[in-house]
Amino acid sequence: MADGRLSCGIVGLPNVGKSTLFNALCQNKAEASNYPFCTIEPNVGIVPVYDERLEVLSKQSKSQKIIQALIEFVDIAGLVEGASKGEGLGNKFLTNIRETDAIVHVVRCFQSDDVVHVAGKVDPIDDIETINLELILSDLQQVDNILQKMERQMKGKKELELTFKTLQKAKAHLDESKPVRTLELTDEEKDAIEAYPFLSGKKVLYLCNVSEDDLPEMDNEMVRKVVAYAEKEGNEAIPVCAKLESEISELDPEERKAFLEELGLKMSGLDRLIKASFHMLGLITFITTGDIETRAWTIKRGMNAQESAGKIHTDIQKGFIRAEVVNYRDMVEYGGRVKAREAGKARAEGKEYIVKDGDVILFMHNG
Repeated sequence: MADGRLSCGIVGLPNVGKSTLFNALCQNKAEASNYPFCTIEPNVGIVPVYDERLEVLSKQSKSQKIIQALIEFVDIAGLVEGASKGEGLGNKFLTNIRETDAIVHVVRCFQSDDVVHVAGKVDPIDDIETINLELILSDLQQVDNILQKMERQMKGKKELELTFKTLQKAKAHLDESKPVRTLELTDEEKDAIEAYPFLSGKKVLYLCNVSEDDLPEMDNEMVRKVVAYAEKEGNEAIPVCAKLESEISELDPEERKAFLEELGLKMSGLDRLIKASFHMLGLITFITTGDIETRAWTIKRGMNAQESAGKIHTDIQKGFIRAEVVNYRDMVEYGGRVKAREAGKARAEGKEYIVKDGDVILFMHNG
């Protein structure tokens, strides 16, 4: 999570709607054409995570500006069978995936004679397993290379033993065509191989791309199959209509809201994707507010107050004294920090306080 941003690599077979979805999410127009490999270099889009709480607090504080949390999406060109052996532009694409924090796997869940399918038929589970297998095969090549090198380094280096044994355990799991993310490891084993970013170890969010005919329920037999597959893996699957998202992205916020209501939808696919992505990686936001700015800060769930202070500035973390925390709802109910404090709703918390989503925090520090 570089610079506080979550990076999600959007993957899938060619012509499943990746670039259309990416364009809608990022309003960063990648070429979207009806043929494989139209996106060769990965397109990167930085998307603000809309949080209506910031607008409310900004009005209270009379802030000069609002700064939303950010999420990064990388549109990675379509993977094909044989990618791990360099088929298509496989090696380059696999490297692009390796550099992201998580995978958003776009799966085609609609029939259309107008959009060709690389395999000649639409089968979402077959599509998923094609890509999963390529990630597993790439990981097997990686772990074989690492183990060969490490075996030569093992002499007299006991500190490498746990890493070596854990990598052997991962190899045995991969040999059974199982992704590393389903391998049960102790905390010590996880730490031992943390330096090796296995592709099949990354968390996956399956995005079921449906047609406009499936609105507003966005449910069909193919979607249900993907949802069941994801649940079995311990992952999540959400349906979106990439074509609809493309249309919505062209509207201003008020028109967008009215359009969604007319379709019977509560929120856009972008909002659902971001919420699901945050949930997938265990991310939350805390908020700071004042006359200069109201801002959302992204942290890992479970981080304490001192660690969270470091997201703002390392000096605040080093000189941490205490954090004054007010729950967002109390900020709204009492009309700001001062009245919330008078009502006894402002809490003084120490270094070890576990920050919660929506905490509005004022950090006290030296320096």
